[in-house]
Parts: sequence; C-alpha cells; structure tokens
Amino acid sequence: MKITKIYILLSIAVLGVTGCSRVDDFHDDPNRPKSVDAENILPGIEVSAFSNIKAEAALASRQLTYINGVNSQQYYNWQRGSFGVYDNIKQVEKMVEEANKKGGKEYIALARFFKSYYFISLSETFGDIPYSEAINSANFYPKYDDQKSIYKNVLNELALANTELSNLNTPIRGDIIYNGDLLKWRKLINSYRLRILIDLSKKADDPDLNVKQTFANIINNPAQNPIMETSEDSGALPFYNLVNNRYPFFNSNDLQTAYYMEQSFVDKLKISKDPRLFKMAEKKTSTVGTTPTDPFSFYDGLYGSGDLGQNSTKASNGLASRINPRYFNDPINEPTLLMGYAELQFVLAEATVRGWISGNANTYYLKGINASMSFYKVSPTDVATYLAQTSINLQSGKEIEQIMDQKHTALFFNTGWRIFYDQRRTGFPKFNTDGPGILNNGKIPKRWMYPSSEINNNNTNLNNAISKQYPSGDNINETMWLIK
Repeated sequence: MKITKIYILLSIAVLGVTGCSRVDDFHDDPNRPKSVDAENILPGIEVSAFSNIKAEAALASRQLTYINGVNSQQYYNWQRGSFGVYDNIKQVEKMVEEANKKGGKEYIALARFFKSYYFISLSETFGDIPYSEAINSANFYPKYDDQKSIYKNVLNELALANTELSNLNTPIRGDIIYNGDLLKWRKLINSYRLRILIDLSKKADDPDLNVKQTFANIINNPAQNPIMETSEDSGALPFYNLVNNRYPFFNSNDLQTAYYMEQSFVDKLKISKDPRLFKMAEKKTSTVGTTPTDPFSFYDGLYGSGDLGQNSTKASNGLASRINPRYFNDPINEPTLLMGYAELQFVLAEATVRGWISGNANTYYLKGINASMSFYKVSPTDVATYLAQTSINLQSGKEIEQIMDQKHTALFFNTGWRIFYDQRRTGFPKFNTDGPGILNNGKIPKRWMYPSSEINNNNTNLNNAISKQYPSGDNINETMWLIK
C-alpha cells in the first residue's frame, strides 16, 4: 500500500501549491502546514512527466484511427497548443525551494532534469519559447529565447545533473520511478541527453553545439556517463490496480468503441510477420479475406487519411481490428515510458550509421527490437522466428528508414509524441496523406501555433518571436530551427 500513501501525499502537495487563494489563506493557521517536503512533491512531478500514453499522438503517428468524428490529430488539422507545461515547471521550482530549506541536493539535481524535459517538450512543440525568464514570478512578460540557446543550455543542465548525482550517496526519498536509486537516475538522464543530441542531427556540424563529439564523449566514458544497460533501467512508470494508479484508458468506452488499428501500420507488421501485432491488435470480427493457416490474415486496419464514412463502414462490417482489449480491460497493462531501453538502442544505432560513434549499428538495432519484443511479452520462439528473416537486418542505404520503422513499432501508443518528432526530423516512417479525408492541404504539420493566452498576455514578445522564426506567420506548417 506504499504507492497509495505516496499518492495521498502527492494530492496534499499539489493542493498546497496550486489551490485557489481565498481571504483566509492570508491568515496564519497553526493547524495548516506552511510547506511540503521535497520528497512529497517529487511523486507528482514524476507522474506528470512520465504519463506519456497519448491517443492523439498515436493517431497523428499513424498507429491508430478514430471513427467517432473527424479527429484533428488524425487528419492533420490541429491549430493552437498549450503552455500548461509551465505549471509543471512551477511545481519543480517549488520542489527546489523546499529542498533548499533542508539541503536536499538530490532533488535539486533531479529538478535540472525535469525542467530540461519540460522545456524541451515545449520547444519541440512550438519553436522559440520563454526560457530564461519563464520562471521569474515577478516578470509577467517573459521574453522568448531562441531554440538553439534552449537546447544548448538544456544539455549543460543535464550534464550538471548527472555530475551532481554522481557526488551523492543518499537514496532519493519519495521516488516512485527508481525507488531512490541514484545510478538508475543517472542512466536515464544520460540516455535522455543522447536523445536530445540525436534530435539535433540536422545541426550536427554546428561548432557551438558540438553535437557529434558530445555524443561520443558520453558513450566513451561510461564511468562518468552511465546509460541504460538493460530494460530494467527504462524510465517507466508502472500501474497498479488501485484507485488513481490504474492504466489511463482502463474502462475507456471511447477506446473500446472508437479506436481501430491504422491500416498502413498493420500492413507493415503483416508483411514482416511481426508477432507484436498480436499484442497490439484484436482480430477483426469478419472472416472475409482470411486464411486459416495465416494468423496475420485475421488483422486489418483503417486508413489514417481515409474518408471517415468509409472507415466507419469498414469498421461496422467487421473488416478492421480494434486496438487489443487489454488496453481498456487491464487496469495494470504495460507501464508508461518517458524513455525506454529499446528507444536508446535505436538512438545508438542511428548515431552509428551517422558515424558519430564506432560500433555495429545492426547490433544496436537488433538489441532495440529484442527489447521491444520483451516489453510486449512476445515468446522467445516467436522472436527468434522473426529475427531469422534476412530482411529484418539493416540493409545498406536503408538504415535510417529501417531504424525509424522499428522505432515506430516499439513506441506504439506510448512515449508520447516521440515517434512523430522523429518522423518530422527524418521523414521516416512515411505517414500517409493521400486519402480523401486528409485536411491541411495534405501536409503533415510541423508544429503547433502559440496559445491564445500569449496573444492576450504577452503579445509583444510573442510577435517578436514569430517574426524572427516564421516568415509566413504563426501557422502549423512553418519550420522551426530544430528541423531546418
């Protein structure tokens, strides 16, 4: 019942930090706590950061389709995003404030990681964002920092977080991810650094960023920069069959009735005879087009950019597979990942192909596939049969495409928008836009428009940021610095 206690304390912490002010809040009450320990704030921050099972991302990434109306993510017609993540950053700052009162250096180091993670999530959504002045409560009109400086500063903060944790030997109290294990946190932080560096692949030759050398330095000094070594090191938040701790789509009627597998995704798994399909999808109810000796023939999907009416008809005729019922029937199911071991192996494979580090790209790539198979609990026999196919190994000239295709499968309905951002950067896997239902003139959006709250509250700085970055204005098809 320890996890329940943690969540009760978490609720108290959140209420204490974000509750609405009333007149009596300004009077001293000897029975009301005036502060909350950092260890009680940490779980809420962890839950927010690690909660990365997002249906909208799966729709945009051509893994799932939706039939209860025209979905803007699926049909690529989204508009404005949100700056709500800044509320999470305020919570991290509150943890730092409380840690400073008692000398909790471990929480200050973790705060560097969480703030970096949140700032990057905002920047990869919009482009330039408030960063250096964002958490100054006295400044109501923070300037926008350019994306390059944000990434440069984040990499420095992550390196410092790793160093600070390496100098400590006190377990992190309140930690619900690694149960206080400092080494595992360092492995996650350094693995995340590698993710950020691979995200900068289009800036690999920028001397100010030193991307390739920094990547190699991390890999070549494992004593100072440990990274994930097994799936047990994954940055994962498990679920429990307890109130407020269950899988986020448990008992979701919408997931049960409106979400189907995406056709091009299913076709990819069928062609390669990928046993993960059976863990992700349910058999279609119709036997039309099936072959008893071919278990893959019992699965199909709906075309992501297809006409909604046609997709709905195909689904109602039993010709498409729903998402596997475990996603809405199992209160525990699989954990949500901030970053998993499989993803790291694909990052290392890509870096090797690009010549950033030495080693065998195919070895890293196959480790990624094996880790993904293990995550989905595929039997060793089925894994061996799958890997025995010569077409699975990396092929000369197609390495990046194959790595991204496998990453696309490994991150199914998990790890947030990660695979969408990888596709935006590399062009792989190909997301279909040729169906009659597509919006946005058949284009895949590159970003979100800034939130309307900034128009009302910080208009001058917002307009300066837009004019500096986007010649055609604040629209979803403009290209941010990161992917130019």
